[in-house]
Amino acid sequence: MNPGPWGILIIAVAALLLFGRGKISGMMGEVASGIKAFRKGMQDDDQKTGEIESNNTVDATANEKEKDKQG
Repeated sequence: MNPGPWGILIIAVAALLLFGRGKISGMMGEVASGIKAFRKGMQDDDQKTGEIESNNTVDATANEKEKDKQG
């Protein structure tokens, strides 16, 4: 059974009466800050992965040059 537009409106009004406008906006602010922190963490993880890959490439190139000098 799907709630119609009136059912959704009644639920929204009941939520406003129970929690008040301040608590709902506070919860939405906390959700937004959580999403921002998650996105920042994902970007930081991508940057660290890129740094590790570039370091591995530099190490491999240095190892090849050392082998050429020895051989």
